[in-house]
Amino acid sequence: MSTDNTQQDVRRGLARHDVPEALRTDVRLLGGLLGKVLREAGGEELLADVERLRELAIGAHDPNGAEAFAQAEALVESFSAERAEQVARAFTCYFHLANLAEEYHRVRILRERESVLAPHELAPDDSLPAAVVELAKEIGLDAAIERLQALEFRPVVTAHPTEARRRAVANAIRRISELIVERDSLHVGGTSLAENERRLLAEIDALWRTSPLRATKPTVLDEVRTVMAVFDATFFTVFPSVYRRLDDWLQSDLAGVKAPVVRPFVRLGSWIGGDRDGNPNVTADITRTAAVIASEHVLSALEAAARATGSALTHDGFGTPASAELLGLWQRQRGLSEQITARIAADSPNEPHRRALLVVAERIAATRRRDADLAYPTADQLEADLFVVQRSLIAAGAPRGAWGDLQQLIWQVQTFGFHLAELEVRQHSQVHAAALAEIAAAGLDGELSAQTAEVLDTFRAISSIQRRHGVEAARRYIVSFTQKPEHIAAVYELAALLFPDVDQAPVIDVVPLFETAADLEASVDILEAMLELEPVRRRLESNGRRIEVMLGYSDSSKDVGPVAATLALDVAQSRITGWARGHGLSLTLFHGRGGALGRGGGPANRALLAQPPGSVDGRFKLTEQGEVIFARYGDPVIAARHIEQVAAATLLAGSPSLERSNAAATERFAGLAGVLDAASRARFFELVRADGFPHWFGEVTPLEEIGLLPLGSRPARRGLSVESLDDLRAIPWVFSWSQARTNLAGWFGLGSALEAAGDLAELQAAYADWPLFATLIDNVEMSLAKTDERIASRYLALGDRADLAELVLAEMRLTRQWVLAITASNGVLSRRRVLGRAVQLRSPYIDALSLLQLRALKRLRAGVDPDEVEGLRRLLLLSVNGVAAGLQNTG
Repeated sequence: MSTDNTQQDVRRGLARHDVPEALRTDVRLLGGLLGKVLREAGGEELLADVERLRELAIGAHDPNGAEAFAQAEALVESFSAERAEQVARAFTCYFHLANLAEEYHRVRILRERESVLAPHELAPDDSLPAAVVELAKEIGLDAAIERLQALEFRPVVTAHPTEARRRAVANAIRRISELIVERDSLHVGGTSLAENERRLLAEIDALWRTSPLRATKPTVLDEVRTVMAVFDATFFTVFPSVYRRLDDWLQSDLAGVKAPVVRPFVRLGSWIGGDRDGNPNVTADITRTAAVIASEHVLSALEAAARATGSALTHDGFGTPASAELLGLWQRQRGLSEQITARIAADSPNEPHRRALLVVAERIAATRRRDADLAYPTADQLEADLFVVQRSLIAAGAPRGAWGDLQQLIWQVQTFGFHLAELEVRQHSQVHAAALAEIAAAGLDGELSAQTAEVLDTFRAISSIQRRHGVEAARRYIVSFTQKPEHIAAVYELAALLFPDVDQAPVIDVVPLFETAADLEASVDILEAMLELEPVRRRLESNGRRIEVMLGYSDSSKDVGPVAATLALDVAQSRITGWARGHGLSLTLFHGRGGALGRGGGPANRALLAQPPGSVDGRFKLTEQGEVIFARYGDPVIAARHIEQVAAATLLAGSPSLERSNAAATERFAGLAGVLDAASRARFFELVRADGFPHWFGEVTPLEEIGLLPLGSRPARRGLSVESLDDLRAIPWVFSWSQARTNLAGWFGLGSALEAAGDLAELQAAYADWPLFATLIDNVEMSLAKTDERIASRYLALGDRADLAELVLAEMRLTRQWVLAITASNGVLSRRRVLGRAVQLRSPYIDALSLLQLRALKRLRAGVDPDEVEGLRRLLLLSVNGVAAGLQNTG
């Protein structure tokens, strides 16, 4: 962060890693500019303190770094309260700058790679064209295209409080990113480069001076609007661009003059404004408003796209005559508004396609305004008008006009409709049971509790949303902690109480969510009973026998540990898949994955390729949570790559060879799986069921303090205190352990499980041939890379339970030992250059923030003057924010 080249490549930090020159240059520049800002804002003394701590933290990672580590601890303890805050903010700013430099370098590399390689020359799980080629080798091109056309990828954005950055900070980072991108197109030494640097300094100065902490918790509607910004920036244009890229490759020389082969396969879902499980801030009114906000955004986007596409269709009516169908459409449009059509006709003389499409744009605008005389009742009717224009262009011999921007607009309508995202409602099964019991006692019109009244109003909200925005806007109802068939039936019973006439009732598809290990085991029995419910049978008859089942990664991991949960989820998927096949059902498994490894995180495409045979079948649905939304979809290039990777893996997961090999591996290593399951559970239970563990957990991690962070609208727990983990949400469970540099939620129990298996050759064979096991080991390796035993031991010592602290540290050492042996590695992530560089480059800087956090936590735990508490909590929360930025995953 100093101005002397940040300097010496962040001393040993950058120098000892294989850092590409372009990235090195960006990090050096940004670090140097930050150093200049720190000097201007706090004087040489501030910069000297930051530099001293940074050098000691880097030195502490040398082979003989114990003295440097001790000196770093002493330096942190010597800071005044004000200086400690300033230093924490400085390191947090550095992480934001390093993260944006790495993200842009990813974009740079992707563009460079794609400039020299054809799409089908990329890795099959990295590129849709390559996946089609690979699949075609096994089943033939026609069959591969048929599967492609049935492909479904359904990302569901959620507002779980894992995005630690304020929106103001995120906006500042975006502006700095744009200036870094601009530098690539400027000439070195020119005045424009100097101006760019001046603006960079101004933006970095603003980032430094912007408080990283929110003053208040965001509301649910704030969270809705935050995701709308991602829709505006990437979703609306990137989804169809992925379709276009693949179609261009498939069509080759005929691209643009022939009907597209690719059908829209991405369907966006959202829980933001619909997920009320444990969040009293999500009400029926909020759900209605969330649907309106989403609709307004997509209608505005569709209007702008239709206007731009129409304005460019200046095809003369003599050379490109209108079809009789288009002339009929124009007459109907004139009947809707003589005034609008007259104005457009005057602006588009003898341009029949242009004028029709511009009226379409006016009708989309009227739909947004709710002008009943001109509005489209449904998105299907808009799509029908666009097809009329398209068919007319084809008939007139202008296929490029038909299959160009107009086709892009059609894809956007097909992808987003008038609702943008399928808003999904989620509620806890116990809430439904309580509501039914209350209604049975008091009657529907009796005196009901606020909770039950809200449950009933939720069904009214679903009905009103469907009437206004279409059935697809809100038809899924997820039941958390589905533990018996009555929990599914309860939703239909409540809906029937309000809407006794089936024809007037909203369409509801209940999605059971199985979360604990016991629930996963009971899932098939519950689903079997579900098929006996009359509302379920009616829906299956009308929807092509499609059914959806959700699997919870977070709570199952917190329930039995990460290893046993991984195995239980795999078994449950196999059993549910077999059950669905036996009943002739088209099954979509909905994966409730978080960002962190303890919540099912890790590369989605690799996880897909490890799924049980038949469980994907060309359909993949998952939650995209918190900081993951911005990491995967914040930049258009990275978003397109992520969508391609997941879609390609979804396609490949159904290849006969992969299904055969996964089935064979599951059978071959069934005995090993049993040993891993039993041993990992036993070790996990030894820890979490130890007397006093919940209280100790709260002492050795910043769990309580994290609850004070205004990260999201949702409470951190469902109401119980830290004396019970049962109702603690998985997010703070994972977040707290990651802040304590232990990451226990991602690996604990694996070392003992591998030790129980004992046979290294067998384990290495499993790593080579069993994708599920390989993914588990690789994810744990990444989790271990973000731990630090020296720092973790200091957190664990805060709880005055040497037995529990040693149990955790011993398991950490054992897990690391076995993972390195299985992967034949001499160090964690030593075989994964890019990821290893990213993690190891950040580690010393995260250490510095962790020491600052420990300073605050130790003093809070020891008890201090009440006047000091607020300052210490502020330092702790600043460090939490910074560590989250450095680790790049929170929950």
